[in-house]
Amino acid sequence: MQWQTDWGLRGRMAVTMFLLFALYIAFLGFVVLFFGNRLFPVVIVMALFLGAQFFFSDKLALYSMGAREVEPNEYPELHRMVERLSQQADLPKPKVAVADSRTPNAFATGRSQKSAAVCVTTGLLNMLDEDELEGVVAHELAHVKNRDVMVMTIASFLSTIAFLIVRWGWLFSGGRDRGGQQQAPVIVAILASLVVWIVSFLLIRALSRYREFAADRGGAAITGRPSALASALMKIDSGMEKVPKDDLRGQSEMNAFFIVPISVGWIGKLFRTHPTTEKRIERLRDLERNLESR
Repeated sequence: MQWQTDWGLRGRMAVTMFLLFALYIAFLGFVVLFFGNRLFPVVIVMALFLGAQFFFSDKLALYSMGAREVEPNEYPELHRMVERLSQQADLPKPKVAVADSRTPNAFATGRSQKSAAVCVTTGLLNMLDEDELEGVVAHELAHVKNRDVMVMTIASFLSTIAFLIVRWGWLFSGGRDRGGQQQAPVIVAILASLVVWIVSFLLIRALSRYREFAADRGGAAITGRPSALASALMKIDSGMEKVPKDDLRGQSEMNAFFIVPISVGWIGKLFRTHPTTEKRIERLRDLERNLESR
């Protein structure tokens, strides 16, 4: 494997995390200024949740998808494939999980390369041939190799803090003022939370789209067959249309981690976490032509 460090991705991850933390430090100071000691217990609880998500992110992600770790005797071919591709990528073999879902998809999770897990759905296993499945697994291993899973896990959690205050901030208003109206500082703090959530949302989406291109390139480098991943992406994208809408809505919260996002309605398509499948396939075909010309 000819692996090249994607400095563009690393730079974007560093800038995104720096801007997010700076944004939330300023935001925390602003909210404390208005809420005072009433917000302190909430900050403690959020910090505990952040720590729990960081250390148990792999288990939480698998649980949210209804997935379970599988043993080599249950899915021997899948385990052999993950082990072989991990060796090619110079990675420790991640945990292997399968989600019983008709939605054809896959994702990687975990706070580090040693604690990573790769999950595929039964719908994906039934849809793809061996070469295409290799391309998808290699794509997920590229996420682990690039360490962008950890960054996305932290960034996605931080963005929910502002969203929760937007939604529930009125509970900490301390009642109403003498005029019978909610205290003005609470309204200001909630509006500030909304601004912070929007900015963080945009930062995460920008990073998420670039990291998918990087994982496509990395997956192609691991297998040496960009066309296999391109074929898999076409099948997965078209296969989404055959899955009942109820199944799609129930799993769309994991969009940022899926190999192909679930877009429900025009809003889901507008705020896609990934570049379009057409653009990804076009770049993979360019990689294939470059390999053939060498």
